Amino acid sequence: AIEEANHGPAMPYGADPITRRVEARLAEIFETEVAVFPVATGTAANALCLSAMVPPFGAVYCHEEAHVQVDECGAPEFYTGGAKLIPLPGDHGKIDATVLAATIAGTGNVHAVQPAAVSLSQSTEAGTVYGRDEVGAVAEVARAHGLGLHVDGARFANAVAAGNHSPAELTWKAGVDALSFGATKNGALAAEAVIFFRPDLAETMPFRRKRAGHLFSKMRFLSAQLEAYLRDDLWLRHARHANAMAGRLAAGLSALPGAKLSHPVEANEVFVRLPEAAIAAL
Repeated sequence: AIEEANHGPAMPYGADPITRRVEARLAEIFETEVAVFPVATGTAANALCLSAMVPPFGAVYCHEEAHVQVDECGAPEFYTGGAKLIPLPGDHGKIDATVLAATIAGTGNVHAVQPAAVSLSQSTEAGTVYGRDEVGAVAEVARAHGLGLHVDGARFANAVAAGNHSPAELTWKAGVDALSFGATKNGALAAEAVIFFRPDLAETMPFRRKRAGHLFSKMRFLSAQLEAYLRDDLWLRHARHANAMAGRLAAGLSALPGAKLSHPVEANEVFVRLPEAAIAAL
């Protein structure tokens, strides 16, 4: 797909027909109009997405093991201009709506960061998956406090493939405002997309993406990956296969004497505690 995009003339900076087709395809997949901004990395997608939702004095509630909290070198804080991440505990990588509701504080207090957004990882860093009702419960708390809801979907395909819910049911229909839609972890060379389900959140995104260095002059090469990824549900076929292989690996490991899975294997990640004898043998 990338090689094919290298033939013939094309307008730069995302004004090419491939990018337009990707936008239309994502609107079809999510069953609604969406604002789409391709970028090259998941960190850029998350940081820029949150920057459009959160002021410099804002707070973002996330799981204590979330990628935005642990693995992005302060990018969300940098691109929001100084917003604070508030890490929350939770079993198997998930935020519990009740814990979230009890933690949100500081509204109107000039001495505290102001609650602004919640960020979920789907699937989680533990390889578990939020069901539609779980997303909805978090969204209900967020709405009650006037917060935006972002989903880090680096492994969103695996979450969709793991359950019986459509992409729309796991996002905007459940109350999600914005999604970092991942492709790199599911087969692409380097391609992600920021997707806004609320048009007002997208207003400043063209400038934020340019300022961050992710408005590629040859955007068609990112979009070509996304178009191939989404064609004929390739993204879901890849994810189903990866999930199945994780299940197969988990079953084999669980059969080892003394081995114990740390989390339920619901997507494509496996965390296992092995006995010392097995580690030494490996």
